[in-house]
Amino acid sequence: MALELTDSNFEELVLKSDKPVLVDFWAEWCGPCRQVAPIVEELSKEFEGKAVIGKLDVDSNFDVTSQFGIRNIPTILFFKGGEIADKQVGFAPKETLAAKLEALM
Repeated sequence: MALELTDSNFEELVLKSDKPVLVDFWAEWCGPCRQVAPIVEELSKEFEGKAVIGKLDVDSNFDVTSQFGIRNIPTILFFKGGEIADKQVGFAPKETLAAKLEALM
């Protein structure tokens, strides 16, 4: 299951991770976010132990959302070594997201 990321645990779970990280920036009211949600859950199972997969609710976590300039959702940021390595704005199929994650392994 995807981790619930927050302003308070983001640094520890994402920026300090020794594994690649996928962060889904989403909101409850966002239709395309609901389309991406099951894909993110599937990826969290498939990449268990190999990557960190998390979701961050933009309505509840203003600090991280503004830190990374998130203006459109869903936005998925891919981190490696605490730095943004790739991003996807808007809906994307599972294959696209998996390929971006694989590229960071």
